Amino acid sequence: MSELTHLDETGAARMVDVTEKAVTSREARAEGFIAMRPETVAMIVDGEHPKGDVLATARIAGIMAAKKTHELIPLCHALNLTSVKVHLTPVSDGATGVHLEAVCRLTGQTGVEMEALTAVNIAALTLYDMCKAVDRGMVIRDVRLLEKQGGRSGHWKRG
Repeated sequence: MSELTHLDETGAARMVDVTEKAVTSREARAEGFIAMRPETVAMIVDGEHPKGDVLATARIAGIMAAKKTHELIPLCHALNLTSVKVHLTPVSDGATGVHLEAVCRLTGQTGVEMEALTAVNIAALTLYDMCKAVDRGMVIRDVRLLEKQGGRSGHWKRG
């Protein structure tokens, strides 16, 4: 296992110095799932939720969150994201809920994994917030990085 990059030689927390890192095209993809009752999914899909378009609101929240990741997670760099896409797919067969996926891209000196993970988490929390009046038992789960490309460590994909 490599060393923890956010700790200096004495073990103190530090921001990683990316000054000498090459500027490359970078991309990260993350996913998650919010489980909910079938009636809640149906309300969202049928556009009958009293708060309006729940999926559009969650999508925008995820995009905004990716752009603000450096304000939420200590030691993250402020990044000039060139693309953030958040996909929300209602699922009604087997496990019911909404599958979330975020893809973040940029050309820069550091990766965008935290931005993709933040987008998924905040989109899921927004869905929870908007639907909690009708379904308090929702569960956000399985948030994880699926793939990252670019940078010194190259391409990584979940097996």
